[in-house]
Amino acid sequence: MILLMNANPLDAYQALWEGAFGTKNAVADTLVKATPLLLVGIGICISFRGGVVNIGGEGQMIAGGLAAVAIGLQYKEADPTTVIIACLVGSFIAGALWGGIAGVLKAYFNVNEILSTIMLNQIAAFGMMYLVRSEFIDPRQKGRAAPIPETERLPRSLDLPRIGGTLDDLYDFLGLSSADANQWGTTLLHNGIVIAFVLAIVVYILLWRTTIGYRIRAVGKNPRASRYAGIKVKRYVVLSLLLSGGFAGLAGGIQLLGVRHRMNAEGGAIAFTGNAGFNGIVAALFGGLHPLGTIPASILFGALLVGGNKLQRSVQVPSALITALIGLVIIFVVASDVFVRRRSRRRVAVATSEASAETAGVRASL
Repeated sequence: MILLMNANPLDAYQALWEGAFGTKNAVADTLVKATPLLLVGIGICISFRGGVVNIGGEGQMIAGGLAAVAIGLQYKEADPTTVIIACLVGSFIAGALWGGIAGVLKAYFNVNEILSTIMLNQIAAFGMMYLVRSEFIDPRQKGRAAPIPETERLPRSLDLPRIGGTLDDLYDFLGLSSADANQWGTTLLHNGIVIAFVLAIVVYILLWRTTIGYRIRAVGKNPRASRYAGIKVKRYVVLSLLLSGGFAGLAGGIQLLGVRHRMNAEGGAIAFTGNAGFNGIVAALFGGLHPLGTIPASILFGALLVGGNKLQRSVQVPSALITALIGLVIIFVVASDVFVRRRSRRRVAVATSEASAETAGVRASL
């Protein structure tokens, strides 16, 4: 594809690498971009393992962002640490409720969750536009002939702490020099990435080391057998979408507190989410629908999105090429999964025929 654009592929990939990892700021931007992808992705792992498809990450992120900005503006005079925690918890609950709507419709009314989550995306997007232009609009924009549809900026005390500050505290606790930590304090890298990494581990433990996780995966594998075994299938279908929506909502809350600091409807929903609700699905698929596998996958796609700007400037190809690359990744991931399944079926068929032949030979000898 790059050759067809009369560009050198080696120069293009070098530019892509340098744009994503070439400098301290580039690495920070990659990790910042990967944070919402990872949070949405681990939520997708839960829903897919539970046998339901959550395409509503965009709407759930918006719901989480709206909850966080509402709490932050309402209690901006309170203790910052308490308000930040309340914003993050509120964003998780808002996203969970938004995803839970699709879960209830799927479990109790057999409504296709793909359709319902996509439509809920649109409801959330237009709801955000309405609220930001009316109830949540920045007081300084009221009365203007052409007001900017945005909320008031959250107080700086509610910004998620930068990684540099956290490392400073750790270095001081250990009695070490914090010179290296101070270098990261000048970047946009915030503690949201730490939260996302920790939650990926928590979700892995939930899915593979707890009874609830076992039941979610059992329902996803075979609902009929699960129902026969006494598992309340409908309950775990709803729970899968509740948790999936909750992590997407948390991604919206962290995006607000760590990057945006206000809700702005001027560029539509994508201006806030950055398509993370959809790209998180790709990251989860690329990570094998495993929470820990989603970590490197999210960083990879964060690198592609960030490095695409340097790619465009250096070799004069459109940054939309990155979107095409992500689409190709999806095709190859799905195709490889189909190939693996077919190969497994062939192996089972061969093993079965060999066992039958061996049994026939034993019977003949008798």
